[in-house]
Amino acid sequence: MLPKTSIVIPAKNESEGLRKLLPELFRLYPDLLEVIVVNDGSTDDTEKVSLDFGAVVVNHKYSRGNGASIKSGTRKSKGEYICFMDADGQHKPESVSRLLVKLEEGFDMVVGERASVSQANKGRLIANKLYNYFASLIANYPVKDLTSGLRCVKSEKFREFLHLLPNGFSYPTTITMVFLRTGYQIEYLLEDVSSDRLGKSHISPLKDGLKFLIILFKIGTLYSPLKVFSSISALLFLVAFGYYIFTFLTDNTLTNMSVILFTSSLIIFLIGLVSEQINSLMYMKKED
Repeated sequence: MLPKTSIVIPAKNESEGLRKLLPELFRLYPDLLEVIVVNDGSTDDTEKVSLDFGAVVVNHKYSRGNGASIKSGTRKSKGEYICFMDADGQHKPESVSRLLVKLEEGFDMVVGERASVSQANKGRLIANKLYNYFASLIANYPVKDLTSGLRCVKSEKFREFLHLLPNGFSYPTTITMVFLRTGYQIEYLLEDVSSDRLGKSHISPLKDGLKFLIILFKIGTLYSPLKVFSSISALLFLVAFGYYIFTFLTDNTLTNMSVILFTSSLIIFLIGLVSEQINSLMYMKKED
């Protein structure tokens, strides 16, 4: 497995973590095809440390985001398999081999599932549990860790959807829902992930916290827009119908508000129907 495996590590000012991670990777896996560090506009010596330990370095002149780093590393990689992991020390190098074994068994993506005690803080733990629950509900599949950055994939299948990945921190969410929608097989392995990260988190609680609020909606629209929009439409229809009954019983009339609510319900349903068709075209495979 190792001679056909590339490891891609996005890094922004992560020289401290890389000094610990890279030598351990090369010690455990001397037969790896390559280790690629994507230097995302770092201002420290991330590039030098990576080169000194023998990694291939892809430089971003300025910070473009975690997802952009994943895409740059994937385009540079040559492996049949690609493993993604963080540079801050939270992912243990020993996990790579376990994930690769599952990949060899026939899965298309294997994800390192973080235990609850490994989550950075209670707020993030609650958010992740909410994401996992909602994703599982939408996809009708047990999504155990939607946002984990530790995952190994079959390169050919991952590259199919590279253009769909956002440049920010929600790439794991996107690729998970896209794989499930396409029918590719995903497996989760519980991994011992360290909660003591080296370096500084690049997630802004305010800026990225607001972005994460739309992830739940994105989960639904990536997998099944009609399911999301029809639910909203049904809720709006019930409100409209309830308001109509109230006004009919009190004033014996159909108000403009009821008409607007009924019309909005219909429009939202039609938007979902059109979105579902567009979504189906997006996932349609090209014939050889």
